[in-house]
Amino acid sequence: MAGEAVWVEHLEKRFGAVHALRDLSFVVEDGEIFGIIGPDGAGKTTLLRLLAGVLRPDAGTIRVLGRDLLREPERIRRSLGYMPQSFSLYGDLTVRENLSFFATMYGSRDPEWIRRMLGFARLEPFLDRRAAQLSGGMQKKLALIGAMVHRPRLLLLDEPTTGVDPLSRRELWDLLSEFHMRGVTIVVTTPYLDEAERCTRVALMHQGRMLAVDMPGRLRSSFRHPVIEILAQPVLRAQAALAAHPAVLEAVVLGDRVRAVVREDGVALSELVAALRALPGIEVQEARWVPPRLEEVFAYLMRREGGRG
Repeated sequence: MAGEAVWVEHLEKRFGAVHALRDLSFVVEDGEIFGIIGPDGAGKTTLLRLLAGVLRPDAGTIRVLGRDLLREPERIRRSLGYMPQSFSLYGDLTVRENLSFFATMYGSRDPEWIRRMLGFARLEPFLDRRAAQLSGGMQKKLALIGAMVHRPRLLLLDEPTTGVDPLSRRELWDLLSEFHMRGVTIVVTTPYLDEAERCTRVALMHQGRMLAVDMPGRLRSSFRHPVIEILAQPVLRAQAALAAHPAVLEAVVLGDRVRAVVREDGVALSELVAALRALPGIEVQEARWVPPRLEEVFAYLMRREGGRG
């Protein structure tokens, strides 16, 4: 299994009556940024806790860095970094003291590597500031450096950008890109579909199942349903009218426009425009076919999965 950072087969996990993960099988290749995308309750956190060895599966096999996770957990952890959603920092300790603690915990003494990471994260000016006095974004960057202090080959991150401002989100992803360029394989969960574009491949999860695993561009290009974008006023009335059309699967407002996913057997663009213009009070200014967005692909897959259930 050379070249596979993570290998999962027929993974199952239950919590009482809740079937959290259902027959998951997938591979993460060395050197990937592998995104696990899905809404709350999809099973993302449970999956990451299983990959980190925090939980034990009810069924299935997990191999991490070529080793069986259940048989050799300690050997795997030496090469594994894990940042859960509820990461632990010592608020009364400074940035410097927190990193010293992480280094001691991992048995790592590489001050040059820590100095370089602080530079990447722009935290050097705050070495003597207590962790509790840092902003939320800076705390997450500090926790991320703590997970990387022992230079792991594989980094597991559970929603690292949730709850931070847009600038901090971008800075966290810049930091991940820096680690990725240095050969670290990254598995990251997120509820944000725009972050999928930064990943090598993504897994779309819903209710404990993986609906699709592929490169973001391939997921979009494989989508067979046409998508129309219409500039019309008033936009909410136009959206409601399109949503009620029998040829339309979904219609959503995006800014001052409506995007509608059309059934695969299709409908003429002129027919949809004519249907809108036939309604009193709706003015159509522009209409065109557009490429699908990943959100539309995911929404369709969730609807299809719900129909099967």
